[in-house]
Amino acid sequence: MVFGLGNKTYEHYNAVAIYLDKRLEELGATRVFELGLGDDDANIEDDFITWKDKFWPAVCEKYNIESTGEEELIRQFRLVVHAPDEIPPNNVFTGEIARLHSLQVQRPPYDAKNPFLAQIKVNRELHHGGDRSCLHVELDISDSKMRYEAGDHVAIYPINDSNLVERLGNLTGSNLDEIFSLINTDQESTKKNPFPCPTSYRTALSHYIEITALPRTHILRELAEYCADEKDKQQLLLMATNSQEGKALYQSFVVDACRNIVHILEDLPSCKPPMDHICELLPRLQPRYYSISSSPKLHPETVHITAVVVQYKTPTGRVNKGVATTWLAQHKPEEGKPLPRVPVYIRKSQFRLPMQPQTPIIMVGPGTGLAPFRGFLQERAFVRANGKEVGDNILYFGCRHRDQDYIYKEELEEFEKNGDVQLKLAFSRDQAHKIYVTHLLEKDLDQLWDIIGNRNGHFYICGDAKNMAVDVRNIVLKAIQEKGGRTESEAVQFLKKLESMKKYSADVWS
Repeated sequence: MVFGLGNKTYEHYNAVAIYLDKRLEELGATRVFELGLGDDDANIEDDFITWKDKFWPAVCEKYNIESTGEEELIRQFRLVVHAPDEIPPNNVFTGEIARLHSLQVQRPPYDAKNPFLAQIKVNRELHHGGDRSCLHVELDISDSKMRYEAGDHVAIYPINDSNLVERLGNLTGSNLDEIFSLINTDQESTKKNPFPCPTSYRTALSHYIEITALPRTHILRELAEYCADEKDKQQLLLMATNSQEGKALYQSFVVDACRNIVHILEDLPSCKPPMDHICELLPRLQPRYYSISSSPKLHPETVHITAVVVQYKTPTGRVNKGVATTWLAQHKPEEGKPLPRVPVYIRKSQFRLPMQPQTPIIMVGPGTGLAPFRGFLQERAFVRANGKEVGDNILYFGCRHRDQDYIYKEELEEFEKNGDVQLKLAFSRDQAHKIYVTHLLEKDLDQLWDIIGNRNGHFYICGDAKNMAVDVRNIVLKAIQEKGGRTESEAVQFLKKLESMKKYSADVWS
């Protein structure tokens, strides 16, 4: 049996699971139950529960196993509370990702389990007015021996909003500074703790636990056991079921309303789970990845990122904030004070410039989708300045207003002045009718085909996977058909070949 995890906004949806299921059958395996596919763009847990509820009866029937019926809720970890003087302060984790004091004693190589504590050298606002914020951040990696290439990603370990942490502590009546450990009840397990222990609840909630994510239904099922009010309990239990009514309630109460664990406990006041169980239930706080917006040719000792500060009002009237960008916005260098630091590491990418600098390229990157292309342009300008021939660089960039969120305006116009880029700009709200990069691209089908069809060029997209990237892909297919003289199926195959040769690359998110 195979269940795949994927996202329908991406072209190769669940390709690995589909291939594995097919290949197992080809090798003579017997399929016990049908292939299941989870879509993270919708509700991947709901997809899995629906599949699982049919899967277990089928397995029990095939192997003549008697089902035990209702699933029993069993804690995986047991709580150990440490007395104030039981553990030396140096042995208590205070935010280290893995090894004790890994952030105090820095040793390469740096990776997900051993990130480098980089200084924030520059942190400035890119927008001019308006109600949104976009940051240009420069991280000092000079002492790390880390290397990056234009197009790579930098991972940043964020810290949760202290206000949310305090609210969660108050809602559960917890002493956030109490030192505790969670110990796996399975002594054979290699995972002894869900996160670094011993630590305080304040540290766990700040550094190790994802408290802003929308809780999955299995978490609601466990929270129900701590409700004093029967109505609150039944509401949580209903949302944890696979019934249509339960799915609809979960969609409206949790997903559409953007309620995290703090909001749920605030709106269901009789629910009082112990803090240690919350720490066990919630997932680990994950690093946030950003496309690097610099080239090591110009900036070998710093990594630049370009990030919109996420903040939006929910249907309940609350204001939700992005974890990493909110933290970054609050940590800017100040004269006379030590530079703020953040744990980071480099993640290699397949998003690469052509090996030959004379190869022409088209880049489509509205908003912060511009980030990797700033690095590309820096690199190509550097190569040209050193006397080498460089192919055409065509950039499609879009934003709302020329005078507000046209990020890196001066840099881009300097590149254009020096002959390092052809700018194709779309400002969606500077006129009565909205203009997007896709409108500009659709007008340039001849040039598009000339570069990818006749001149062996490369095509790049960075930005929104759900809408923009799909629209751009369809425009490229249109150019291949109309200007390249291909049929619809031939155009699809042509584009797939470009992808396999890394001549059509997408760095997108949903």
